[in-house]
Amino acid sequence: MSNNSVPQKVNDHLANERTFLAWIRTSLGIMGFGFVVVKFSLFIRQIELILKKDVVVGSQHEYSGVVGVSIVVIGALTVIVAFFKYRKTNKQIEEENFVQTSNSITIVAVLIFVIGLILSWYLIDGL
Repeated sequence: MSNNSVPQKVNDHLANERTFLAWIRTSLGIMGFGFVVVKFSLFIRQIELILKKDVVVGSQHEYSGVVGVSIVVIGALTVIVAFFKYRKTNKQIEEENFVQTSNSITIVAVLIFVIGLILSWYLIDGL
């Protein structure tokens, strides 16, 4: 009996599961970051209201909530993309016909890049 007694297909399925779980961790991180953006914005608004009596609510931080919620939505979409990618890869492993595609990775990367640009604009606007 050789050192590698586990069939290759089992290793492939286990690697697919690890990749899926990495996608899940990534999506949770993205959603957590979006949550922090929204809650920090609310915290800053409360501090402004306490320190200044004549603050117009929604003046400088009006779109940070939208950005935060958008980040959470991107995190949720990442879970959906990961699930479908996992299922597709699982099926390809079973059929022994794996074809590597990077469409889902490209979509998530573009969405995160766009959110990064929006956050950059928000930070520059707040200076």
